[in-house]
Amino acid sequence: MKKLLIISLIIMTGIIITGQTKKDSSKGFVMDKVVKSSEEWQTCLTPEEYQVLREKGTEAAFTGKYYKYKEVGTYLCAACGNELFASGTKYDSGSGWPAFFDALDETKVNTKRDISYGMVRTEITCAKCDSHLGHVFEDGPKPTGLRYCVNSLALDFAPKK
Repeated sequence: MKKLLIISLIIMTGIIITGQTKKDSSKGFVMDKVVKSSEEWQTCLTPEEYQVLREKGTEAAFTGKYYKYKEVGTYLCAACGNELFASGTKYDSGSGWPAFFDALDETKVNTKRDISYGMVRTEITCAKCDSHLGHVFEDGPKPTGLRYCVNSLALDFAPKK
């Protein structure tokens, strides 16, 4: 009986650990988490990218590379390459940052309450590497009513082939 209990505990521990490091996508694949130390992130990101992605900074409005970008393709996390947003969901919100009304997949972007700077907002982070992307607001266009307001420094772009 003790052996059965020990084996069950080992199996359950493995399931719990796996569940904390991988995330199932609605598209049927498992996403591995990217975990790096601060030093490792600093070697693969520019100082500006590091400040936004890892220290939750914000680039100046109307200055980002992707603010007025119009190409067709997919926007990726600049830190890990996770596909985040389709160009077809991008729109001009007038905010000064790239804005999207939906993420590619609900498992691509995580949200959490942000009460910094005396405001109550919803922060968005990359589900694969936990990098800060920006914030999501409930003042966007139909069909979602959402505005994912993203720092250009948090994005890369893959053109449609």
